[in-house]
Amino acid sequence: MVAPCPLYGRVALTSSIRASLPPLRMATLAFALARVGLRKGPLLGGWQQRLLMAAHTRQASRETSSTEQKYPGIIESTNEYRFVERLIPPSRVPVPPKHECFPTPSGWSPPQDPPPDLPYFVRRSRMHNIPVYTDTTFRGCRKMTVIRKIEGDIWALENEVKEFITQLSGQTAVTQVNEVSCMIRVKGFFEQELKKWLLDKGF
Repeated sequence: MVAPCPLYGRVALTSSIRASLPPLRMATLAFALARVGLRKGPLLGGWQQRLLMAAHTRQASRETSSTEQKYPGIIESTNEYRFVERLIPPSRVPVPPKHECFPTPSGWSPPQDPPPDLPYFVRRSRMHNIPVYTDTTFRGCRKMTVIRKIEGDIWALENEVKEFITQLSGQTAVTQVNEVSCMIRVKGFFEQELKKWLLDKGF
């Protein structure tokens, strides 16, 4: 099946063999000859040479991936991590620093420690402020004051808020309790008054 070529001094496929074999079988035969160390003959066509080179490339990549690759070791160092920590934003608001007297120059005061012994509790916001806010709807026609983060007996707090607002304004207070969202709505703007009232209670 294989004959020496007198002109080039290497092995070549004869024309009769090339005519009898299909292209795929002939490429396989040429690849087998290359595996045993024989170079391809000059009688191979251009597309056959490209096919043989592709087979060589696949075989070389397969052999390279199969061999064990050695990578340099990794050194873990925590000495310089403090420089990285300065770039990472904090995940939560830091605890307020201790002061000798309150309120602070900004007007902030901490909650009572221990908390007051009441059937309800108003938790501070994540910014350590009393969660009382104003809410305006219907293009400014409806003005409301909202107390959030209420825990415990929300109805007891609602009764005390209603009594406080009634004494403050001289009119019957209108309130709305939302047990699901743990908040109380009061008709009118009483943000500062309710904040001071809750702060005096120890929240």
